[in-house]
Amino acid sequence: MTSGDDPVAGNEALSSTSNRVGLYSAILTVVMTVVTFGLAIIAIPNSGAGCRVDCVEYPYLDTLSEFPRDYLWMPPAMVLVVVFVALVVSIHTYAAQHKKIYSRIGLSFALIAAGILLSDYFIQFSVVPISLMDQETDGIVLLTQYNPHGIFIVLEELGYLLMSLSFLFLAPVFTNEGRLASVVRWVFIAGFVLAMVFLAVISINYGLDREDRFEIAVISIDWLVLIINGVLLSLVFRSQVKARSGPSGQPQS
Repeated sequence: MTSGDDPVAGNEALSSTSNRVGLYSAILTVVMTVVTFGLAIIAIPNSGAGCRVDCVEYPYLDTLSEFPRDYLWMPPAMVLVVVFVALVVSIHTYAAQHKKIYSRIGLSFALIAAGILLSDYFIQFSVVPISLMDQETDGIVLLTQYNPHGIFIVLEELGYLLMSLSFLFLAPVFTNEGRLASVVRWVFIAGFVLAMVFLAVISINYGLDREDRFEIAVISIDWLVLIINGVLLSLVFRSQVKARSGPSGQPQS
């Protein structure tokens, strides 16, 4: 009987493959998050709540001198979002059958977040600079990342809020799965709680005029969660790969 005819063997093959994909996507998540975080830190736009001197003012059209430095973090951010979805799919496959309802909800929120963030970054990177170069400035005020009340900032807030919500629903997958998995669970929960706390505090203090304060906070929180849990999940999936491998290192039949 081949593995295609044997449901048990087929499930073992699926688990082995998903664990390896989980391992590689967890490692790549850490790498891409660190790269994106590093590039974003050196490219914080000179506008918004944190700007004190030489700030870009409305209508935010004199920004070509900041290209491409202020945009370099967006391509790796797009790769990161795609890798994050692959990681969540691996978590969903890893989840015990009675916990898959939680991981499926988490995956759904991750997909919505990915769609929003990919669209946001791709439009910003591909539309705004060339439009400014060609002096096609109609509508750019709302699109540009330098506008703290613009569409780019708001879509980032929404995308990373949904990502933190996916963290909340991924957390139950790691209940009663061992000490390492327990840390993963609490990091996911902490990421969601911190995002909500910052949203509440900033909204209470600034209302709708929160500019980029919450955007910076929620991005930093989510990226830190991805770095920490990316490392921890690589260890979880690595242990699963080892457990399902025979003495020769090949998957057990």
